[in-house]
Order: sequence, then C-alpha cells, then structure tokens
Amino acid sequence: MRPVRSTSPARPVKAVLFDRDGTLVEDVPDNADPDRVRPVEGAREALALLRERGIRTGVVTHQSGVARGLLTVADVRRVDHRVDELLGPFDVFAVCPHGPDDGCHCRTPRPGMVLWAAGRICTRPADLVVIGDTGADAEAARRAGCHGILVPTGRTRPEQTACADHVAPDLLTAVRALLDGPPRGRVLADERPIQEAFTADPG
Repeated sequence: MRPVRSTSPARPVKAVLFDRDGTLVEDVPDNADPDRVRPVEGAREALALLRERGIRTGVVTHQSGVARGLLTVADVRRVDHRVDELLGPFDVFAVCPHGPDDGCHCRTPRPGMVLWAAGRICTRPADLVVIGDTGADAEAARRAGCHGILVPTGRTRPEQTACADHVAPDLLTAVRALLDGPPRGRVLADERPIQEAFTADPG
C-alpha cells in the first residue's frame, strides 16, 4: 500500500533572523563606528516585505572583536542601534562577543545564539528562517532545527555554498522565496516583479 501524502499546507514562516555584517549591512570588520553602517542592496525592500506579512525580524551577529579588545560591548550596541535606525525596528538583537577559542555555546556553528533569539521572540525553531553569508550561519540554523538560507558573498567559501541546504543569489530573492512558507529547493529564485511580491495575497 502506498503511503498517503499529506496535502496540508506548510506552516508559515513566523520569523527571520539575519546575520548582520555582510548580510544586512556591508561588512566592516570589527566596526565600532555607527557612521560606517551601510545597508546592502535590497535590504530595506526585503525587510518591508516581511513586516507587511507580519513576519518578525531579528539580528544575530558575531563580534569577536570584543574578546580581542578591538571594540567594546558599548561600541557594538551603538552600531546595532544604527542598524535598527536604518532598517528596523527589529524584534531582537543577539550578539556573541566571544572569540573562536572561548568555548561558548552562542558562536555559530553552535546553535545557542539562534535558539536564544528564537526564545526571545517566542517562535518555534521550525517556524524560523536564518539568513546569513557563511557556512557557520547555515549550520547553526540546521543544528537549531530552523531553516537556513545562505546568501554568498566574497567571503563565502565554495565548499560552504556546496553544503548549504538553500542558497539564494541575493537577500531580496531569499526573502521573497519564503513569503508563502519555508524555503523549497536548493537554489532559490523568485521571478515575480517586486510590486507583485508586495501586493500578493498572503492567504
């Protein structure tokens, strides 16, 4: 007897967590200057699409420069505040200030930071998508039980792209591909005109 396939619709995405540097804003290593924050192309449009659908948004970011004495927690907060001014309001900011050898549970690819942020916004990991530009971001999503989308940049290694569950060419494509449910397929695309994406019936 053939198994009966479920015809029930996929659960909608409830929240999206974004890596900060290189995904939402241009990557400025160990940035302590809010004036150097620049949104990446398509970030504002992508976030507007999510908020129009009632999907919560958050930021997760490594700032190992704190552990290395290159910037302070206050510096990180000032930069995060500027990101929120330019692209917010975000529902949660999660920061890992540790170095790679500190053995913390929050630094990706460990899932601690993602799970903490999910808890803060009361969202089940299965209903959450993590978008980032490194294999560590994608692996943290997988370990946390979330959906992960890799948006490669110049710092993304080819083997990371090859191992990712879902890959999108840019941030706006990644977001448009999940508006109607979790990402499907490995290489994501959404060819709808942007106006149609904004006005489509969310169901």
